[in-house]
Amino acid sequence: MARTTVIGACPHDCPDTCSILTTVEDGKAIAVRGNPDHPFTRGRLCVKVNNYEERVYSDKRILHPLKRVGPKGSRQFQRISWDEAIETIASRWKSVIAEHGAQAILPYSYLGTQGIINGLNVGDPLFNKLGATVLERTFCDSASCTAYMMTIGHTPGVDPESFVHSKYIILWACNTLSTNSHHWPFIEQAKKAGAKLVVIDPVRTRTARLADWHIPIRPGTDAALALAMIHVIIKENLVDRDYVDKYTVGYDELAERASSYTPEFAAEETGIPVSDIIKLAREFATTPPAVVRIGVAVERHAGGGQTVRAIACLPGLIGAWKHVGGGLLQLPIWAFPVRWDVLMRPDLQPETMRVLNSWRLGAALTGELGFDPPIKALFVYNANPMAMVTEQGKLEKGLEREDLFTVVSEHFLTDTARYADIVLPATTQLEQKDIMFSWGHLYLSYNNQAIAPLGEAVANTELFRRLARAMGVTDPSFFRSDDEIIENSLDWTSPVLSGITLDDVKTKGYVRLNMPAPADWAPHREGNFPTASGKCEFKSTIAGGGNFVVPLFRQGYNGDQDGAPVDPLPHYIPPNENARTAPALATRYPLSLISPKSHAFLNSNYGNLPAQTAQAGEEQAVLLNPDDAAKRGIVAGAPIRVFNDRGSFEALATVSPDIMPGVVVAPSGYWQRSNRKGATVHVLTPPAFADLGRAPTFSDILVQVSGA
Repeated sequence: MARTTVIGACPHDCPDTCSILTTVEDGKAIAVRGNPDHPFTRGRLCVKVNNYEERVYSDKRILHPLKRVGPKGSRQFQRISWDEAIETIASRWKSVIAEHGAQAILPYSYLGTQGIINGLNVGDPLFNKLGATVLERTFCDSASCTAYMMTIGHTPGVDPESFVHSKYIILWACNTLSTNSHHWPFIEQAKKAGAKLVVIDPVRTRTARLADWHIPIRPGTDAALALAMIHVIIKENLVDRDYVDKYTVGYDELAERASSYTPEFAAEETGIPVSDIIKLAREFATTPPAVVRIGVAVERHAGGGQTVRAIACLPGLIGAWKHVGGGLLQLPIWAFPVRWDVLMRPDLQPETMRVLNSWRLGAALTGELGFDPPIKALFVYNANPMAMVTEQGKLEKGLEREDLFTVVSEHFLTDTARYADIVLPATTQLEQKDIMFSWGHLYLSYNNQAIAPLGEAVANTELFRRLARAMGVTDPSFFRSDDEIIENSLDWTSPVLSGITLDDVKTKGYVRLNMPAPADWAPHREGNFPTASGKCEFKSTIAGGGNFVVPLFRQGYNGDQDGAPVDPLPHYIPPNENARTAPALATRYPLSLISPKSHAFLNSNYGNLPAQTAQAGEEQAVLLNPDDAAKRGIVAGAPIRVFNDRGSFEALATVSPDIMPGVVVAPSGYWQRSNRKGATVHVLTPPAFADLGRAPTFSDILVQVSGA
């Protein structure tokens, strides 16, 4: 038997971007494991992907094109050829364009795969060329990115590996062990060397249990805490005035703004004792190197953007950036010289395009948004909106429209795919090649194709080549091979790729960007922030342009931006839904609901697979504090109903003091079949956006819980 090992990279929307080794025997993948030579992966994969070959060979895989033969949503399909599928799609699109215009076509995608060539932007050139409606994809880190750029620019921030040199580590809204687990060994090494680890989270997560100090906080009140820390640091003269004077702007204005955000004010908002707020501020300011790692959850409420603005000011205020292992870690993705313009092709866009935010798909399909022309054709890939989007009743109603032509490219018949007119078989990561950036480390990774595609599955790159050809596109750039796209997707002349070739990355599977070693990495020791002023901007110079979404999240299109006024100084915006801001609502729905990432799922990926559902629990569970459970007569394991004015879902109760009173937790990622009555947790989520970047407010929800 011929046995080989193929070096690849995990495809998922996760900061770890693991290097993987696939054992192939006679053309079949028989095992997938972590690459022991990779400095970040270190030979281990998480529960999501450590049996990835079972996903590839699942008997539930879609391996051939299908067309609907029953009512929408009935799961009744029959096999067709690729020729028939592509011809049907092109014919319907051309008809829609002729009758309604290209804006009646909507692409819908996100990060079902995170590869540079098969991921977020793979379809952008074709839809930009057609002039279809632009999808504004702000599910994750959009408010954070807008705020981050307003404060310190698109810097990679602290090298995750430099955390070994940190002495005070704050993990803010970040459950590292479940969602960034390969960063944990660096944190653990710092702890062994004497660092103090603080976790700020409403839940005593796996990570919080291993912290030196867990600080429970009411959902959506993080900015009050950050601003109170700024207040204490300034009031007690803990500011690094030399650093502030040389490398920041707006200190006097920030000091004035923070003067009203006392620890007493923050305690009322956050539920954190005054003494703990003061202690946190003092320790952070006086224990260098101090570093903050923010998770994506920190933005998911009404004031999410200004929360990140306030947190991003903290390292500059105390001069944390002077030290290796000091500062802020958000997304190291900014270090990678990806040629986004080549991938998205914004040059092909008409001068004016229509924009739809991905969060409002249900409202768009039911006509609530008043689109003219209405959406007549929907093309979904790398996404499962029926499981992950709000307004699920509207979305289901919209997907059931007989006049809506829906195509879904997928691995499985998801909650969304069952409404499709045409379903197309997509390759998994083992069946395609790709090159990967990371938003959690500084290694460029290459995914070598390990096996031939199963059945008739095709990679996204090939899918869009076929669609472009069928739509009469003749531009040669649309028909580049995968190797050519990979070669063109990065700026190989960038200093961070100096001395690195594509062959190097292919052969080894990964390479660290040409940047200082983790022991030497202090990128803003002398300022040099990628902002308009070159400094950390406590008072933002670009806030005057108004609210915006980073063009990367909207197919490269920079028109039709929100533009709403933005305060140039960080401030506290309380949640839309809590007892203090909406007391009448809170009398009916007194509990705050949050829906963090599951330990075993990656968004809705793996929500249908046996090993992962066995780890997570076959059915959706909801975590309640014992006091809240007792008040409602709920015991552990009992069926419960979680509801508000927007809808309801049923689940099983988990009762634990790990969640603070007044808060309930329903991990996201379950499919509708796992939630008893067919809804997911996001049926309760409001369609409202956060203050910056049009981010969804996943964690700004009031609900009630009762026995089912």
